[in-house]
Amino acid sequence: MTSHPTGPSGRGAPTADLFEMLTMFRPGSPLTRADVIRRTGLSRSTANQRLDALMAARLVVTAESGTSTGGRPASLFTFNRNRGVLLVADIGATAMRVALCDLGGTVLTEVEQRMDVSDGPVPVLSCVGDHFDKLLSDTGHVPSDVLGIGLDVPGPVDFSSGRVVSPPIMTGWDRFDIPGWFVAGYDCPVVVDKDVNAMAVGEHQFSYPEISHLMMLKVGTGVGSGLIASGKVHRGADGAAGDIGHIQLALPDDADGEPLCRCGNTGCVEAYAGGWAMARDLRANGNVDVRSVDDVLRLLQAGDVSAQRLLRRAGRILGRAVADAVNLFNPRIIAVSGQLAHTDEQLLAGIREVVYQRSLPLATRNLQIVRSRLDPRAGLVGLSALLSEEIFSEHRLSRLIME
Repeated sequence: MTSHPTGPSGRGAPTADLFEMLTMFRPGSPLTRADVIRRTGLSRSTANQRLDALMAARLVVTAESGTSTGGRPASLFTFNRNRGVLLVADIGATAMRVALCDLGGTVLTEVEQRMDVSDGPVPVLSCVGDHFDKLLSDTGHVPSDVLGIGLDVPGPVDFSSGRVVSPPIMTGWDRFDIPGWFVAGYDCPVVVDKDVNAMAVGEHQFSYPEISHLMMLKVGTGVGSGLIASGKVHRGADGAAGDIGHIQLALPDDADGEPLCRCGNTGCVEAYAGGWAMARDLRANGNVDVRSVDDVLRLLQAGDVSAQRLLRRAGRILGRAVADAVNLFNPRIIAVSGQLAHTDEQLLAGIREVVYQRSLPLATRNLQIVRSRLDPRAGLVGLSALLSEEIFSEHRLSRLIME
């Protein structure tokens, strides 16, 4: 590593050195100065200058002293999780979960609210903003404490711009400037991603960090998936990867023809297996009061025969699409989340049955299809991780050092 000397303040320290050093501290384990010198390969004087710069920026703080074989114990240093806070909002089709997190991604406080994303961006984002204000006030923080804002939405997102592109169910959101909505109130990065991408990141980093290839399957009002490939979220060339809900199927036993999907096509997986589609089919069977996935869950919990039958069918239909994804992507873990994933084992059993029937033996040899360990917080946790990657990236770190 090339070293560049700086003055006592460390203000001229090269960002690459600071980035590497802070990356060592962020996992949370305290380090001594000797640890820092050994891991970075920097000279003692340069390493001390870089460490002093991170401490001056309050990104690293002293911890309790380490053990010593003789003499004074070595000083320990650790990442300052309380240097600021993150605001995150996991926006689904019919509900949102909003939280305030520390810089390590721990959710400190959160609130959940029912809403309809099809009401449009202004009422939904206004509600998010109101929750942000209250979370800050309740925890004694001010907007200048916020180092990053993250939102996920149930639609395709151009990650580079943070804008939703032609979303099937998000009326009025197409190309709306979501990051720009928060510019007036906060001077920080705003990250926007597809909800299932954020959930996949959260599940991977906090439940299966040792797994390189993971698929998150969300089955709620709609159906979607997020992919982790080689340890990184896989968005595809334009952010459209993982849209499993709109894979089209032709079912041999479908006497009524392919159902119309909310995207405008027919025969999509979601049009058979999504919560809204199950509600539609239950109404057609005479349950006229079933309007939402919550109503479907109520019938399932009551043991309604029609609802149970539709859930088993949904599992098998999802299994067909997931089997194709397994053959194409070969994940090690498939984590299933969403309201319908919490219905005993029926949904997962149907998915597993078809996946193991239709996928290649090599692709299923070590495959696990399990419930999400983080659901319903996976999106919040994933957003905090995505934000941390952005805030502490090499190109943004210099601003934090200079503040």
